[in-house]
This record gives sequence, structure tokens and C-alpha cells, in this order.
Amino acid sequence: MPPCPPATASDGEAARVVTGGETQGWNRLCNGIVRFEDTGAILPDGRVLTPHRTH
Repeated sequence: MPPCPPATASDGEAARVVTGGETQGWNRLCNGIVRFEDTGAILPDGRVLTPHRTH
């Protein structure tokens, strides 16, 4: 299994999913990020990343 990138890394949101709430629209990544289907996220330190869809 590849190492998990830190939540603060530029590729942090590309980390593997460890817990899924797919029916609820979220996934928890191995680095502690909670990623939402609208592309928003909550970092382990509580900071919020606003959705960043490009469509």
C-alpha cells in the first residue's frame, strides 16, 4: 500500500479512502481529511476547504 500523503500536502485530497459514507456524500481519507462529494473538505485541524469543482 502506498504511503498516505499528509493532509497539508498538495496531493492530500488524493489520499486513499478509509471510511466511506457514500450514501451521505462524504469519505474519510487515510490522512484524516473528510472529503465531500461537492469537492469541499474538512482538514484534520478543523479548517474548511470550500468546494472547488471546475464545471
